[in-house]
Amino acid sequence: MTLPPLPAAPGADTPSDEGRYLAVLARDARFDGHFFTAVTSTGIYCRPVCAVRAPRRENCRFFALAAQAEHAGFRPCLRCRPELAPQALVWSVQDASSILVQQAVRLLDAPDLWPTPPAPGEGSATVARLAERLGVSDRHLRRIFEAALGVSPLQYLQTRRLLTAKQLLTDTRMPVTQVALASGFASVRRFNAAFAGHYGLNPTQLRRSGTTTAASAATEGGSTLLRLAWRPPFDVAALLAFFERRQFHGVEWVLPEVATLRRTVRLPASVTGLGQETTGWFSARFDVARHQVLLQTSDSLYPVLPLVIRRVRAMLDLDADPAAINTVLHSAFPNGDGLRVPGAFDGFELAVRAVLGQQITVAAARTLGQRLVERLGEPIETPWPGLNRLFPTAATLAVAEGDTLGQLGIVRQRQAAIVALARAVDSGGLALHAGADVASTTAALCALPGIGDWTAQYIAMRVLRWPDAFPAGDVALHKALGVQGQKNPARAATAASEPWRPWRSYAVLRAWAALPQ
Repeated sequence: MTLPPLPAAPGADTPSDEGRYLAVLARDARFDGHFFTAVTSTGIYCRPVCAVRAPRRENCRFFALAAQAEHAGFRPCLRCRPELAPQALVWSVQDASSILVQQAVRLLDAPDLWPTPPAPGEGSATVARLAERLGVSDRHLRRIFEAALGVSPLQYLQTRRLLTAKQLLTDTRMPVTQVALASGFASVRRFNAAFAGHYGLNPTQLRRSGTTTAASAATEGGSTLLRLAWRPPFDVAALLAFFERRQFHGVEWVLPEVATLRRTVRLPASVTGLGQETTGWFSARFDVARHQVLLQTSDSLYPVLPLVIRRVRAMLDLDADPAAINTVLHSAFPNGDGLRVPGAFDGFELAVRAVLGQQITVAAARTLGQRLVERLGEPIETPWPGLNRLFPTAATLAVAEGDTLGQLGIVRQRQAAIVALARAVDSGGLALHAGADVASTTAALCALPGIGDWTAQYIAMRVLRWPDAFPAGDVALHKALGVQGQKNPARAATAASEPWRPWRSYAVLRAWAALPQ
């Protein structure tokens, strides 16, 4: 079942709402995050998968965004918790205004954009920075945002912050002050006022309520579990196998028998907003029956939990929309409907991995990366002895001498590429994260010595989260598409890929998966 898109602004019923009501009756997880159901008799809005008794059809209104439902006066359900829903990532390659709105939404969802100075108009300052980042005036951004979604960027941002705070209050033991700051509020007073104004109760009341899990949630190793939802189908085994074949011992640990991925993490001061680097670890366990990931983190990551959650969602591709992707790709790759594009928690680390993997096998690249981690990585303590190192920082590799890298077996050309990449990232001249502009970032990567189109497209696919990335020069891709014998296989592969836009990144994963392992 595929539903037509909701109208841009909330309000009037459309024939497609009947299909949405059927999805609510079925509690169909495929549509989780695609819309929210507001119930006029209760003033509450829910996810399609909510376990409460389905409301009467005449009491239902449907909204594409949580911000739209809250703008209309509805409060989030404490049972199904709308903050847990996968985000709806819609891609367009035609309408410029639509693309701009989608980019704005992606950036407003990114916690590293939330921190603002403790001054009046904190949200307005964020929206102004957002407009500057997108290269438009804040007036133009507000106009097209409201025309497309029916709410202002500031209202969308406020809802995102409040739902993030609600998740932290419900699932963690973080002090309310820390929750407020981590959610992007400049002060506890502003946070309390916004929370009470939107939800009719203060944060401590929510934490004391019977619905909260902060005091009695199931825990592992003393750490509270955060729940991150996804839309089925999801080939969890394939995703974990991808990470397992590329894992560096000490940094990552994949346990396929219990569907778990663990790793150490580092967040530089430039993205935390804390003025200092933050390090720690996380463990992500897939609960396939409930379509969710159970995320456990070190306490050291509590101040930056929204950012950690965002990066884990991107790394595991939890916000993918299989229905939209499979509509385009199923006929060409019928066995890949549940495949996701593996992301990266740290963009610089993935870029170094991509350089190490140029023109060699996955196993050979893994060997080089393991040597790099053991030689230049830093030790860290975790609950698991086998998880004990951090990947080297950009600052460390920026000053790495040729002899140091050469002794690890890294050839001279890739030594130069790694050092140039590290210097660009360390200086702030190159940003590698999901919110970065694709065209300018790939161009900047290709301008570095030893980095060509294949590496740039691979980074766009896994770091920038660009769903239409296509490494046309990939030899394995040529073999999978049967164009390796042609005079110009890259051109032939590109021509073959045109029907797969804008989901060519997923087509690449499906093509690779079709090859013998």
